[in-house]
Amino acid sequence: MKMNDAFLASMREAMHLLQTAGPMEATAAIQRTLGHHSPAGGMGEFRAPMPAQVVESLLTNQMPHSDDAERPITVDESSAPRPARAMGHFSQHTFANHAGQRSYKVYMPAGNVSAEPLPLVVMLHGCTQDADDFARGTRMNALADELGFIVTYPIQSSAANPSKCWNWFRPGDQKTGHGEPSIIAGITREVMGSHRVDRERVYVAGLSAGGAMAAVMIQSYPDLFAAAGVHSGLPAGCAHDLPSALAAMKGGNGVGPSRRGVARPAKPARPMIVFHGDADQTVCQSNGARLIEPYRQEQQRRQTERNHAGAGRAYTRETSASVGGVEAEYWLIHGAGHAWAGGHTDGTYTDPKGPNASAEMLRFFLAHPLTR
Repeated sequence: MKMNDAFLASMREAMHLLQTAGPMEATAAIQRTLGHHSPAGGMGEFRAPMPAQVVESLLTNQMPHSDDAERPITVDESSAPRPARAMGHFSQHTFANHAGQRSYKVYMPAGNVSAEPLPLVVMLHGCTQDADDFARGTRMNALADELGFIVTYPIQSSAANPSKCWNWFRPGDQKTGHGEPSIIAGITREVMGSHRVDRERVYVAGLSAGGAMAAVMIQSYPDLFAAAGVHSGLPAGCAHDLPSALAAMKGGNGVGPSRRGVARPAKPARPMIVFHGDADQTVCQSNGARLIEPYRQEQQRRQTERNHAGAGRAYTRETSASVGGVEAEYWLIHGAGHAWAGGHTDGTYTDPKGPNASAEMLRFFLAHPLTR
C-alpha cells in the first residue's frame, strides 16, 4: 500500500526531531500523526498502533519511502546531519531478599540528560540465556537509546535452575510476595528507587520460560507493571511441577493447579501483547491462544488481520478487549519456531525474519500507561 505525501512529510518531521530534539519528541510527533479513536459505540478507545516499520525507522535512522522501501536519509533530504549513535551504560548489580539472591543488569540509554522520568522495561530471558545474550538478541538496548527508556535484565542462576530457566511452574514461584516473583518485583522496585523511573510506565516482557514468568508477574503484581509482553510463553498457573509443565508446553492442560493451592488465572487486570510461532516445537502455539483467551469477549470489539513483515514471515494479528476494556494483542507468526521474532543473530533463540517483536512490544507498552 502506498503511503501518502502527508504521512511521509510527518515521518520526515519526526526524523528531524529525532536528530535535533530527541527521541521522545519524535515519538510524540509520530503518535500525533497516527492517532485515532474507536468508532462511535465502540467499547472504549483503541489507540492507533505505531507500526513496527515506524519504530524501526527510528531505530535505524531510516525513513519509510513511498514505494514501501526503506533507505537512509541523505544530506539532500535533511538539513540535519546524521549523528553517530551513542551507546548507553550497562551495569551489573545484586539484589537479595527472603526468597534468595539474583544478579541483574541495568541499561541506561545514551544521552539521558532529561529531568523527566523514563519508562522501565524488565526483560526476563529464556532457558540457557543470560542478560547479555538476551540484550543482543532482542536489540532492546539499541531501542532504548532511540526511544528513551531504561531496561533491566534479572538473571536466573544455575543454582536455582540448572538450565537457568525461571521456575514459572512451581507453586512457590507463582505467588505474590513469594519466590522468584518477589525477587523480580524487588529488583524492579530497586531500579525504580535508584533511577528516575516513570512509575506509570513500568513493563515486563520475556521469552519462553521468561515469557511464562512475565505472565506470572503481570497477574501477581498489577499495581507494579502497566503491561506485559509474552513471547513463546505460557499462561500463569498452567502447571504445578515439572511433569505438568512439560505437558503444558506440549499443548496439554496440565493438572488443575487450583488443587495445589495455585489460583487459576483471574480476569485480566493489565494489557498484554503475545507473540508465538505456529511452528514452535518447544512450546505449543496453543499456549499463546490460552494467554489471550481471558481477553476475548463476544460482545467486545475484536479485530483480526493478516499481514506480511516485508520479506519476512507472514503473521495474523488479533486485537481484543475484555469486558473491563483491558486490551490485548496476539501475534501468531506463520512458520516461526521457538525464537524471538525480528531478533538479531548475535543472540540465541532469535528469528531475524520478523515481524519485529521488540519494536511492537514498545509500541504497545508506550500506548498503555498504568491506570489504577
